[in-house]
Amino acid sequence: MNQPPQEIPRGLIDQCVSAREVVAFTGAGVSAESGVPTFRGPEGIWTKFKPEELASMDAFMKNPALVWEWYAHRRTIIGAVHPNPAHVALAEMEQIFPRMTVVTQNIDNLHRRAGSKRVFELHGNIERSYCMQCGKAYPDVVLPERGSVPKCTCGGTIRPDVVWFGEMLPEEEWESSVAATTSADLFLSIGTSAIVYPAASLPSLARRNGAVVVEVNPEPTPLTETADWFLQGPAGEILPELHRRIASIKKKA
Repeated sequence: MNQPPQEIPRGLIDQCVSAREVVAFTGAGVSAESGVPTFRGPEGIWTKFKPEELASMDAFMKNPALVWEWYAHRRTIIGAVHPNPAHVALAEMEQIFPRMTVVTQNIDNLHRRAGSKRVFELHGNIERSYCMQCGKAYPDVVLPERGSVPKCTCGGTIRPDVVWFGEMLPEEEWESSVAATTSADLFLSIGTSAIVYPAASLPSLARRNGAVVVEVNPEPTPLTETADWFLQGPAGEILPELHRRIASIKKKA
C-alpha cells in the first residue's frame, strides 16, 4: 500500500512564503523519478565497466570511441524520458519567488526542459559537447558511426561537456552557485545524498549565511540532522504540494 504524502508543517510554509531568494540544490534522486538510471545503475553491457573506467580523461585518451559509445547510450536513455512533477514544480516556483535558482548535479537537462531558466549545472550537460583543441561548443553534436569519434572543423577531438572523475567543476557555474547560495534565505536540498564534495558543502554554506535549509528525500542523509526541516518522501509528490500551498497563500496576500 502506498504511503500518503508527508504533511508539510505550516511553520515551514510560512518561512517559504516570506523567502525572497531561493536555491534548489538537486541530485540524482530527482532524475531517478523520471526514469533516468543512476550513474551506477544497471545498463546492460555497461555493467562490465566501472564508471571510473569510462568517465575520466584517462579513459577517453585510451579509448575515445568506447567512451563516446557509452555516452551515446546514455543520451538515448535520457532523451526518452521527460521532466517529472518535481522538475515542473521547481520551474513554476520561478513565478512566485522574486529570485529562484536551480543548482544541479545532474547532467540530463531535465530542469531546463521543464522550464527552469536560471540553472547552474555543476557536472555539465550531456546534450552539449566541445572541442578539446579550440574550445568550440557543439550543442547537439552528431555522433559518427560506431567505433569512430566526432571531430571539430579545426581537426580537434570533440568530447562530452560533462565533468569527469578527477576534473574540477566548471569555475563559472561553481562561483555562480556559491553566490546564489550565500544570498539565499531558503535553500532546498532535493534528491541528493549530500556527500560528494565540493557540491555537498552548499547546504552548510547556506545555513551559515542565515538560510532556512529544507531537505526533501525518501530517506535520511548526513544532511538530515543539521537541516531545519526534513520532508521525507518522493520529490515528485512533495514539491508540487509545497508549490501549491505557497502559491495559494501568496495569491491571497
